[in-house]
Amino acid sequence: MLTFSLAGLFVGFAVGVTGVGGGSLMTPLLILVFGFSPAIAVGTDLLYASGTKAFGVWLHGRQQTIDWRIVTRLACGSVPASLTTVAILHFVGIDEGVEHLMTLTLCVAIIATALLTLVKQRLVSAGKSRRAAALLRRWRGPVTVVGGVVLGVLVTMSSVGAGVLGTTLLLLLYPRLSAVTIVGTDIAHAVPLTLIAGLGHISLGTPDFTVLAFLLLGSLPGIWLGTRVGYRLPDQVLRPVIAVLLAVIGTVMFFDTAAAAIAH
Repeated sequence: MLTFSLAGLFVGFAVGVTGVGGGSLMTPLLILVFGFSPAIAVGTDLLYASGTKAFGVWLHGRQQTIDWRIVTRLACGSVPASLTTVAILHFVGIDEGVEHLMTLTLCVAIIATALLTLVKQRLVSAGKSRRAAALLRRWRGPVTVVGGVVLGVLVTMSSVGAGVLGTTLLLLLYPRLSAVTIVGTDIAHAVPLTLIAGLGHISLGTPDFTVLAFLLLGSLPGIWLGTRVGYRLPDQVLRPVIAVLLAVIGTVMFFDTAAAAIAH
């Protein structure tokens, strides 16, 4: 079980240093390295994410760096979408076809996370143009809710999406918010979303609680260590390295899953 704590330490450190969502690293690690099924990996990681990010919400709440109005808008889309996705999974059952779909969704989410990690600043700069800003101001309320729906489905199916995808959406829709408020707001939305999705997976019987405990045991000191040393490391080097790693993982998993689906 020590290996799970070491995995948690590694992922926690990476999250603390780069800010890249833990789900995009932890879920593939559980599948590719430890051999868990996609359903168990996703269910376990959802509870892992809600546990690790809850501390972040407490810190941001104390610093008043959470926009609860935006959190509510996102949750109006993500929570019903997550509950609906869980209900559908209950109806169809967790079979091989559903697990293939989970893996493909995970691959798409990881590759999207990798691409956004590389081009996020360019997207934000484009979103600050006068025409784009006027359009976003007009429609950002409904777009925020729709974005929440997309995040709700992605997170429930893959455990990925509440990190880089969520912050990119907020940066585009709310360019005047400070960076720390963007992060705090995204984390505040991610905790109830991952918790609700995780509880849904508990009802499906997918999480492994023993593994979860050892992951948390390693990840919490890993996050603390990562945040302590992160500011000393060159972000312009670290982010591309993480992005390339995620792109490779997502691509390999995609082709492996597609080949397995064709073979069956």
